[in-house]
Amino acid sequence: MSGVEVGLGLQSDKPAGTYARLARRAEECGFDVLTVFGDLMYQPPIFPLLEMAPATERVRLGPACLNPYSMAPYEIAGQVAALDLASGGRAYLGLARGTWLGAVGIAQPRPLTALRECAEVVRRLLAADTSGFAGEVFTLEPGTALRYGVARPDPPLLIGAWGARGAALAGRIAAEIKVGGSANPAMVEVVRDRLRPGAARAGRPVGDIGIVLGAVTVVDRDGAAARAHARTEVAMYLAVVAELDPTAGVPADLIARVTALVDAGEHAAAGRLIPDDVLDLFAFAGTPEQVAERAQALIDAGVRRVEFGTPHGLTDEGGVELLGTEVLPLLRREPARPAGGAGGREAAPAGTRGPVSR
Repeated sequence: MSGVEVGLGLQSDKPAGTYARLARRAEECGFDVLTVFGDLMYQPPIFPLLEMAPATERVRLGPACLNPYSMAPYEIAGQVAALDLASGGRAYLGLARGTWLGAVGIAQPRPLTALRECAEVVRRLLAADTSGFAGEVFTLEPGTALRYGVARPDPPLLIGAWGARGAALAGRIAAEIKVGGSANPAMVEVVRDRLRPGAARAGRPVGDIGIVLGAVTVVDRDGAAARAHARTEVAMYLAVVAELDPTAGVPADLIARVTALVDAGEHAAAGRLIPDDVLDLFAFAGTPEQVAERAQALIDAGVRRVEFGTPHGLTDEGGVELLGTEVLPLLRREPARPAGGAGGREAAPAGTRGPVSR
């Protein structure tokens, strides 16, 4: 598993203090990356990330993802700079077009242009480039500069995208691409093919861009209970991800029935309709052995990082503990460190360093 990272994706819905405790334990167990989601109407991810930074020494930290519509590029630059300073140079920045912003009255025109220009503005600000930038969406007047110091001029950039054009953009400018909501090994080669045009345009080997797949995770020694809970979680986004995955082949009538029940608020009933083979495409679910088997399939397919997303288990802290102490060792990693261990290995950031869902 050399060169492969395993991460945790956290929802920003927890009280203060919880993030530091989870992060500390995750690092002790041997996780490599801690991500906080940037989902609509949850806490901004910078709060959990800044709590986790001083509680850890080694893990990489970042939001997945911020978007250039609800936050201006100079604010995004400030947040990643703050996280990089607080963590001693362990931050990464995730950018995506954002989801469900229409609910708060925010339009999302020209998403690829907005993402590309946002990344460029952030890069120039962090690099103290005062030459200016005149884009189609964003502008920097010549002489505009941050009025504070930064830890690094080039924290790694992750682009969150499923589609071909978003992947091509990641191939041009990003260190990583994340496909959120997928645990499907067949998507890895699809993503790699979609990265190639952008990588070729930038003169980069496609292997320089790390592929990250992450999805709902529910692990428990009671595998049936874990899979039942995961079905309910997956039901809420099945209609979206099933259409985005060209390899999945989920029957249209199944999607329609699941969607109708979700719309009616009957989430558990919707989940019960999802068969095992479909569940395994869009979640890591079951016993530690079952979850490790699905993660190993992604590693064998060539991902740079597997990300276990919320809710992790039947309880969040219980799930993190099982992932760390029983799943990670099955992925040919070091045995989990006991609680209170030092966890002091140096970070090894994945992929090409670039400018800086989920």
